[in-house]
Amino acid sequence: MIDVKDVIMHDTKREVLLDLLREGKRLDGRGFYDYRDVSIEVGVIESAEGSAMARIGTTQVLCGVKVELATPFPDKPQEGLLVTNAEFPPLASPTFEAGPPDENSIELARVVDRAIRSSEAIDFSSLFLEEDKVLALFVDIYVLDHGGNMMDAAGLAAVAALANTSIPVYEDGQLLRDKVERKLSLATLPVITSFIQLGEFILADPTYEENLAADARISFATTPNYITAVQKTSGGFLKQRLDEVIDLSFEKGEELRQRLKSVIEEVSE
Repeated sequence: MIDVKDVIMHDTKREVLLDLLREGKRLDGRGFYDYRDVSIEVGVIESAEGSAMARIGTTQVLCGVKVELATPFPDKPQEGLLVTNAEFPPLASPTFEAGPPDENSIELARVVDRAIRSSEAIDFSSLFLEEDKVLALFVDIYVLDHGGNMMDAAGLAAVAALANTSIPVYEDGQLLRDKVERKLSLATLPVITSFIQLGEFILADPTYEENLAADARISFATTPNYITAVQKTSGGFLKQRLDEVIDLSFEKGEELRQRLKSVIEEVSE
């Protein structure tokens, strides 16, 4: 049953946001296409082969990568595996509930997985060990604080964690985790950028409140030259506005990619 008070509260917040936007303002003072402060830290989980923490504003996402032995898929016998999961702990947001992954966490994991896989950032043939034996990269994403735009933060954390991943030495049918064979090499750095349409306005990096009030939401995963994944979670965009958002996704994507690249290069020096 829909609570009338909740509807009134939602409509009131939406009108407040729209009134500000008509004055050229956002609730937190940013420009329409500006991101909140972005920070990325790698190597934050000692027991993982790779890890990273990404923050966008108050949103915090942790990612760990574990390297395991696996049997390849029959149709790709000489390629390793990528397995991506996402967890929404209840402490991260009052909207998260305990229990098995819900449709929102499954959606986030799938978009991040598709962004990485479709970008061909990983050479899966390099994860081949011997007949019926390959390496699997388990990418586990944990949302620690949900302040809006989890998708972009999750993408940054996952790619940074993969770039930080060390491949253990494989010897006598087992992985020697105390010995590093090499770093996982990424051919490109895919990033995810998310946008909403609120009234006649397009906003990048929506906050939690803006996302709730949005008429339409969409996320793009991009490399410098390609869109590798698209996820529209609600509403619809006119073609003209969609073209505008696509251009913005490449522009803002490059900004995030440069931030990601600088962190990776700093750690590798």
